Amino acid sequence: MFKPLFRVILLTVLCIFLLSYSEVEEQRVTDMKLLWGAVDIPPKIAADYIHTVIDAHRRFYSQHIVDRLAKTQSLQATEDWAHEGTLLLPDQFLLASSQTANNQGIGMRYRLMSLWPINERNAPKSELEKIGLKAVVDNPKEPFTWIVDKGSSQYFQAIYPDFAVAQSCTSCHNNHAKSPRNNFKMGDVMGGIIINLPLGKRKVSKVDLKVLLPPEVVANYIHSVVASHRHVYSKYIVDRLQDKNILRSTENWLQEKALPLPAQFLMETSQVVRDRRLGLDFRLISLQPINRSNGPANEFERVGLEAVEVHPARPYIGQTRLGGRDIFQAIYPDLAVSQGCIACHNAHPQSPKKDYKMNDVMGGIVVTLYLQ
Repeated sequence: MFKPLFRVILLTVLCIFLLSYSEVEEQRVTDMKLLWGAVDIPPKIAADYIHTVIDAHRRFYSQHIVDRLAKTQSLQATEDWAHEGTLLLPDQFLLASSQTANNQGIGMRYRLMSLWPINERNAPKSELEKIGLKAVVDNPKEPFTWIVDKGSSQYFQAIYPDFAVAQSCTSCHNNHAKSPRNNFKMGDVMGGIIINLPLGKRKVSKVDLKVLLPPEVVANYIHSVVASHRHVYSKYIVDRLQDKNILRSTENWLQEKALPLPAQFLMETSQVVRDRRLGLDFRLISLQPINRSNGPANEFERVGLEAVEVHPARPYIGQTRLGGRDIFQAIYPDLAVSQGCIACHNAHPQSPKKDYKMNDVMGGIVVTLYLQ
């Protein structure tokens, strides 16, 4: 008599348990999805970050180095810069920086291209790239994005418009004997910057924001761009022009009509990126800063600087919260790769350390990603 009733009660309890478990498990999975959605980064956002850093360096070099020094010092930018004691053209500066970054072998690659290239190697390499370039010329407010197969792997690709942001850009193209177009004006789209991000062996039919990139990978890409532009500026602009007694770099570069110090070049471009409020930041920091504002801002940065000084082969990474938001940070060693940097720090009256040598760790570059 009691057995049927017992079975009913047992089945009811079991059903309630299973339903409760299912709801808990479903919530756990949802929470995990939200967690991973908050931590990992869609390739489109990663490409936006990378392009923002490239564009900040390109604009600063074109406007505050090339155009300014042409007016204040009559120092020109020319194609044969290596033999003429002149500045690199803005396109050559980007080319040298992109080659430096691309040669690091981290997977991410970028380059400048145009529908009207002076040099044919800057022409689109496929019909799809040509279509993408035409698309950003017609609608420069949006990048052209797609996923492409290369062998057994797939890549996310994005083309961003490259604007005429300096008089040196329009003058060079409009007056060059090999230029297919000679009517560029300030603000025109002169070409595009294409960014390639590896996605692995995934098979997706369209650009899918669910294909995510780990934040440490995105931080590596950003650091690669920052470090490459700074390396080219230090080696081919500051060190070369100072060695030839053509122009020097100083702290008061604007007032003295000189070159910014390499550290100032990085800080000026980082401010441009910060002002765009995309959830991305990078800074130069040090345990022995000349300017105290460049010291570690918190315990994480202090520990990270100590870590990369001991183990400069890898960055110090971590995730925390700032202002109620999740952030990911990576601190990369900043090595003494320029005699100009070493001489400045060793001779500066406010420098806490005056015995730097080539390849010493002078500080760090911290990349901060504000996670959604």
